[in-house]
Amino acid sequence: MIRAAPLTAEAFAPYGTVIAAGAGEARSINAGLCTRWHDQCRPDVDAEGAVSLSVFEAEPRVLPYSFDLIERHPDGSQAFLPLTAHPFLVIVADGPGAEPRAFLTAPHEGVQFHRGTWHGVLTPLHAPGLFAVVDRVGPGLNLEEHRYDAPFTVEA
Repeated sequence: MIRAAPLTAEAFAPYGTVIAAGAGEARSINAGLCTRWHDQCRPDVDAEGAVSLSVFEAEPRVLPYSFDLIERHPDGSQAFLPLTAHPFLVIVADGPGAEPRAFLTAPHEGVQFHRGTWHGVLTPLHAPGLFAVVDRVGPGLNLEEHRYDAPFTVEA
């Protein structure tokens, strides 16, 4: 059983970046009517790819959540940015032989996985499971998957 921890920048740093209002450098723009939290993440793609923004709609899951699949993208980073005010589950692993870790985001938090980071699939906990996803598009296969022999279960 894996217990999901609250998402923090420090705990998630080996796997990627937390993207959230209130984190990092803030700049007042638009005549003081808007705050920009500057430079939250930097997409990382190989020389043959390009950075793309897509919208995903994923089926919501419930906790406890059982999974046996992780994946990684060797040619580019990937960011999940929720388009709703709901938290979602983030699963990461140091590799197929390592026990996964799980994090629960706060509402409006997103993540960017470092290039090559093993992670679970997009896992919303509420409908609608709408996300902006920033990742690499281009030639070649930028997806590796691993299925565990036995599933892991994540609880809150």
